[in-house]
Amino acid sequence: MAVDEAVEIKWQGLQRGDHAPEALQGKLSLHDAYQVQLGVLEHYKASGETQAGWKIGLTADAIRQIYDTSDPAFGFLLESNAYSSGHRFNYADIVNPAIESELCFTLGETLRGPGATREQALNAVSSIAPSFEVVSMQVKMAEDLPLGIADNVSQWGYVTHAAIAPYPKDLVLGGVTAEVKTDGTIIASLLGADVIDDQLQSLAWLANQLAVFGRVLEAGQCVITGSFTKPLPIKQGESWETHFSSVGAVSATFA
Repeated sequence: MAVDEAVEIKWQGLQRGDHAPEALQGKLSLHDAYQVQLGVLEHYKASGETQAGWKIGLTADAIRQIYDTSDPAFGFLLESNAYSSGHRFNYADIVNPAIESELCFTLGETLRGPGATREQALNAVSSIAPSFEVVSMQVKMAEDLPLGIADNVSQWGYVTHAAIAPYPKDLVLGGVTAEVKTDGTIIASLLGADVIDDQLQSLAWLANQLAVFGRVLEAGQCVITGSFTKPLPIKQGESWETHFSSVGAVSATFA
């Protein structure tokens, strides 16, 4: 199947609320899947949306094992899907929702691959903020990873709180802990080095992967760099908060 045809099938499916069109199931390579995802991004931009940045997923060995892959994955973020900490969501608006606790980096300088390094990523970052990613699990990615990538790696929205700027270059990211609470009860307490890839190395990886498709990490774009936890299912009425040591806290409610 031609990529242009696959993009149109995916885009038209999204207009109907069909995130896994039958015509694409089991039909995409990983490379084609990214081309479809980026083609859908161009459709969004043509319809008036503005890209805010990118997301990186599958940034822990344990998660990659579930999806039988050795690499992370990337997707895009839209400005219309950005929310401020404390936002009250309408639970019914999200199909099969789950939440992930992440750090959000903003680029002060363009980071260009191929050959981008961790050191270059460190120098390019201008700020860091606590964040949630809200995902809508409408594609069974463990059964069809390329289709999940074409579906923007389940991205639905993201929540951020106040950023620390300038970025503290002496911050030891592996030493950052994440304490996750649901309705005030601690449900997870994790150390970054134990559960997630080095986020600056992930930014370099993203810049290098984008270069394959003729794109760059642009100054001003934000990147959420993967979850400290697996996607945690959300129940209606719950309030969530995650506190990241040395970075801050983020919260959201799903009414």
